[in-house]
Amino acid sequence: MELALSTTLRIDFDDAVDAVRAALAEQGFGVLTDIDMAATLKAKLDHDMEDYRILGACNPPLAHRAVDIDRQIGLLLPCNVVVRRDVDDPTLIRVEAMNPELMVEVTGDPQLRPVAAEATARLTAALATLDRDA
Repeated sequence: MELALSTTLRIDFDDAVDAVRAALAEQGFGVLTDIDMAATLKAKLDHDMEDYRILGACNPPLAHRAVDIDRQIGLLLPCNVVVRRDVDDPTLIRVEAMNPELMVEVTGDPQLRPVAAEATARLTAALATLDRDA
């Protein structure tokens, strides 16, 4: 099983972040957290790295369904979506979303399959929108 659902873009990094936020919103996801890894590592460790943002995306109805099945599933929520500049090709922006099927694999609870399947379909659709609009 793949760790991530992914796509690549060749647009400005900040435009990519905005496009990802919009694509997620179209699929019912809000962004609860936005971690700028490059800025954090620079501020805390004086370490320079490529643009790298972690967006904590949440679809409330899906999260509610998952938490009703297994209260510990919150440990795997929200769904992280990474927008990062490729280290080998700085013109390439990688967008990677956590594969929701991992929830089923990690917990072993088959009741989570329908929730994971819907989350996967929605994240895949969001990534497809990015591919189409790029």
